[in-house]
Amino acid sequence: MGGRLADLGGGMRLSEGWNLVLTDAGTCILPSDVPLTSGFIPAPVPGTVAEALEKAGRVDRTKPQPLHDHDAWYICRLVDAEAGEAVLRLEGLATLCEVFLNGQKILVSESMFEAHDVDVTLLGGDELALCFRALEPKLSEPGPRARWRPQMITPQGLRTVRTTLLGHMPGWCPEVQAVGPWRPISLLRPKAPVIRDLSLRPDLLENSEGRLYASLSIEGDINELLLRCGEAEQPFEKDGANRYTAILKIPDVAPWWPHTHGVPQLHDVTLVVDGTEHSLGQTGFRRLSVDRGADGQDFALMVNGERIFCRGAVWTTADIVRLPGGRDDYERWLRLAAEAGMNMIRIGGTMAYETPDFFRLCDELGLMVWQDFMFANFDYPKNDKAFNTHVEAEVSQLLSHTRLSPSLAVLCGGSEIHQQAAMMGLPEQFWKSPVVEEIIPPLVQSLRPDVPYVVNSPSGGPMPFSPNAGVTHYYGVGAYMRPLADARRADVRFAAESLAFAHVPQARTLGQHLPVPAVHSPLWKERVPRDRGASWDFEDVRDHYLQELYDFEPNRLRREDPDLYLNLSRAVTGEVAEETYDEWRCHGSGCNGALVWTLQDLLPGAGWGVIDSTGEPKPVWYGLRRAFRPVQVLLMDEGTNGLDVHVINESDAALELTVQVSCLRDGRQIVVGGGRDLVLEARGKQKIACTELFGAFFDTTYAFRFGPPSHDVTVARLTAPASGVVIAEAFYFPLGRTKAFHDAEITASAVLEGEDWFLDLSSDRLAQSVQIDLEAYRAEDDWFHLAPGSSRRVRLHRRDGVPADVIPSGQIRSIGSRRIVEV
Repeated sequence: MGGRLADLGGGMRLSEGWNLVLTDAGTCILPSDVPLTSGFIPAPVPGTVAEALEKAGRVDRTKPQPLHDHDAWYICRLVDAEAGEAVLRLEGLATLCEVFLNGQKILVSESMFEAHDVDVTLLGGDELALCFRALEPKLSEPGPRARWRPQMITPQGLRTVRTTLLGHMPGWCPEVQAVGPWRPISLLRPKAPVIRDLSLRPDLLENSEGRLYASLSIEGDINELLLRCGEAEQPFEKDGANRYTAILKIPDVAPWWPHTHGVPQLHDVTLVVDGTEHSLGQTGFRRLSVDRGADGQDFALMVNGERIFCRGAVWTTADIVRLPGGRDDYERWLRLAAEAGMNMIRIGGTMAYETPDFFRLCDELGLMVWQDFMFANFDYPKNDKAFNTHVEAEVSQLLSHTRLSPSLAVLCGGSEIHQQAAMMGLPEQFWKSPVVEEIIPPLVQSLRPDVPYVVNSPSGGPMPFSPNAGVTHYYGVGAYMRPLADARRADVRFAAESLAFAHVPQARTLGQHLPVPAVHSPLWKERVPRDRGASWDFEDVRDHYLQELYDFEPNRLRREDPDLYLNLSRAVTGEVAEETYDEWRCHGSGCNGALVWTLQDLLPGAGWGVIDSTGEPKPVWYGLRRAFRPVQVLLMDEGTNGLDVHVINESDAALELTVQVSCLRDGRQIVVGGGRDLVLEARGKQKIACTELFGAFFDTTYAFRFGPPSHDVTVARLTAPASGVVIAEAFYFPLGRTKAFHDAEITASAVLEGEDWFLDLSSDRLAQSVQIDLEAYRAEDDWFHLAPGSSRRVRLHRRDGVPADVIPSGQIRSIGSRRIVEV
């Protein structure tokens, strides 16, 4: 019987004893042709050629060498594998690979994104060899004529090859080329009864009943076959020859929610075969849909019947050289995403598919996943049967691997295919690709009907990239250097990408990993992303907003005060992000979500990532963490209509809250203030004019300009009335941020409470962008504004490897003051 073998445990990973050698393209046809004197090096599996060479000290990831012009041979003696029948499982081979067992070719793989099961007969002491053929000759072959040629990706021949675009986007990422067995290799020894084609799909009905649909094929005799989920159990029924199905029902099941809106509840799933239990992992029950609005132009993700404001970032890779897929590789990145209040991660079409471990972590953390299929920018072949077969295989396998994951929230045909065609001036009938319009949709409908499908990102308006319809990639604020008000004017419905900047890392990261003059050093500039062929880079974009928000001329500031320039550069992108998300989240906004480009950097430097390549959050990460709070207060400038306070409650329970607004002169003296207790319903928003809180007219926005300005900052504070705990704060600068620079006197003390350290901070006046630099600890919040009148307590997280008895010590600074506070 055919079909994919269900791995119920007991397989043997082939991860040890591999050796690698590079040979000239095409010179060795068989493993026996490879000279024993070729210079083999140990090779990790799963792993890549670049990883093996880096570990051997032969390459530097900051100066990568081409790998597509050589054949790469991986050879291993299976000394621990006993003779007999087995299944060789190869979960990912990048990219053109021939597999040999004892010198005989047993497989030819032409896609990086396909897994293979090969029936083999082992003799004992067998030799397994993998030859990754040079990709360069394939890329040089003429293919079907393309209607457009994207500039950002090189070479153009990649459109016909199923491999990642990572390493092929100059100016976007290091040119590290993916070659090698990047996913695990293992031997399975099927024992009767043999289970194949195991299919599982959870669902949540509107009456809160959870359902788990299961089907499988069995070779061999069985007496009892059960499906168990949590405490519920359901016997399978025979549905044809050797085919079994089950529908397990759980009334009033605890649903899975994104962590910003509830509990990401998971339930254990077990297959019981004749009394033997086989764990299949965990699943969650949730109901997904997309609300397109009355005009069909909207895009709002609905989870369990609730409209969710999606916020997060676009994933790149856990490591550009290794392309790893283990839980430990993903965990620090995804935990920081959740800690920042993100509830969605997008895997874009220019990246690579991640493993089930990625989705399992997102399931646990309550992070939704927007999954692009790996198609981007190109005019893909239309009538190439072999190509289409590869597409069907990779899509089917991804959907099978993620079958239990409630975190999989959106499936998308790919990235910027429609946009690329439209920007080349082609009419709409040429935008469409059969791959994303015809091949993928029926597979999604068959295998994951519970997940909404989007044909492409962006798509949906008169132009695919129109922000006011469907899904967009919004860079009005950002690359196009539009005013901050453009975030409202553009009427963004849903931005699958947005806010790309060259975010400057913390000083500690630069000191350890890039100790060169900022901006002036060629090494610094190599790490700054740019669009290929553009006369500007994303540092120029950041400098534009530095001048807009702080009224400093960046070129002059770099010369005269480089430290202040770097600190303003660190602060400004977080300030821009906070203001932009305020527009998108406020009461009355039509925006339903926006994802930042990108989550992590690939090398140390001022890259797109909000987390640097070492795993240290950048200053902008903290700004996003404040912008993403589920319970939030905002201050919105409505011109001559005054300043409005917006209060948001995304939780599933009504909250009693107190909102207080104060206008301060010289950053310290209250000239007017007011407040209110309120009850905010679950999933609710409320807008209050500041004049309602003050009880009289006050020119909070300095729009009328009757005389000199009376204040330089307005502070809104949201507290829990029962405890007085501050939940959120917002700041508005009617005269601009620089006019509110003050030589603030900050007091700080480290406090041990139980086993956790905290930092208590207070200030005599407004301190902008307070920076907490502790050697052994990372502050839970950083680069925040500190208002006078109350103490602020910040939790400290001990860094990896730091003993528990180390007392926090370091320095605290703020922008606008030269004072340094020692802790």
